[in-house]
Amino acid sequence: MRAAASISRSARALSGRRPPVNPADRRNMSSGIVPGSKNLDWENLGFAYVPTDCMMTCTYKDGKWGEFEVQTEPYFHLHAFSNILHYGQGVFEGLKAHCCADGKVRVFNSDMNHERMANGANRLGMPEVPLSLFTEGVDAVVSKNLGYVPPYGKGGSLYLRPLLFGQGPQLGLGTAPEYTFAVMCAPVGAYYKSGLKAVKSLVIDEYDRAAPYGVGNVKCPGNYAADVRPAKEAAEKGYPIALYLDAKERKYIEEFSTSNFVAIDAKGNYITPKSDSILPSTTNKVLMKIAPSIGIDVEERPVAWEEVPTLKEVAACGTAVVLTPIKSITRSGTDIEFGELDSLYKLYTMVKSLQVGEIEDQWGLTRLVE
Repeated sequence: MRAAASISRSARALSGRRPPVNPADRRNMSSGIVPGSKNLDWENLGFAYVPTDCMMTCTYKDGKWGEFEVQTEPYFHLHAFSNILHYGQGVFEGLKAHCCADGKVRVFNSDMNHERMANGANRLGMPEVPLSLFTEGVDAVVSKNLGYVPPYGKGGSLYLRPLLFGQGPQLGLGTAPEYTFAVMCAPVGAYYKSGLKAVKSLVIDEYDRAAPYGVGNVKCPGNYAADVRPAKEAAEKGYPIALYLDAKERKYIEEFSTSNFVAIDAKGNYITPKSDSILPSTTNKVLMKIAPSIGIDVEERPVAWEEVPTLKEVAACGTAVVLTPIKSITRSGTDIEFGELDSLYKLYTMVKSLQVGEIEDQWGLTRLVE
């Protein structure tokens, strides 16, 4: 499985659009299992937990990583004084595997997820998961749950959740006796089944998402827990998504609750805020990478609140949906409205096509699972 990490980009590339293949041809060479063979209600899958056959776990102890184990029960056996429970020492990732137009299964953009997890582990004082181990765990959980990968053409994917956390008896704050790296999965459907749906957003002025020089740029549990109450309060007011400003001056856009802020400005450029307290979205990085190929210049820079009314298109960017169009942003009772997605929609369709192998992957973003 580790050999998968060294697959050349030329081997990953796909060219042109391909028609759907016969289900009998959709077989993974290593396992002989057909993607989609679990015969779930693929058309009605949402973005929610669905049990699968197993997850992969690996333990770091005495200065080295052990071997992966297949775990069929979706539970961890933890000491009550584990770091993850008391001090929140953990990071996680989110990425997807898709059944492609040629019948093969590919993971999308996993190297960027590994890079972000490695940076997070370093910031929280945890051992880094080597790229080869990360890739092995991701590919193994896909292969062993291949029947849960939604068939090509159904709009779904196998959502993958790598997780790294400290465990073992540790009373005082410090490094954990050992660490667990796990990769779990769940099949998910298309987030928007009848096209992208624009939503309203509310600026959160009563709470901060992350402090300067803190861990806002780390995908750790605490960052998400801090948003549960503000997001709930915004939803109760009729706003499905909340937007945070910078904690220091409250003058600059930071990010949405669980997504990066992206926009098309008055010049037609793709812009996204730059700040050390923003979690770098791997999907945002993909969009920034492919935008120049269709003539869109990219600017990653501070975005002042005063600039927001001049923006032509605004969207929230993340793994679950790629892009969620923002219809309006409300602050202190004042609404700022935006147009429908045009340039951003073009990027959205490119990413969706890349994920399922309908256009050539000239950027090396997909990897075949063998």
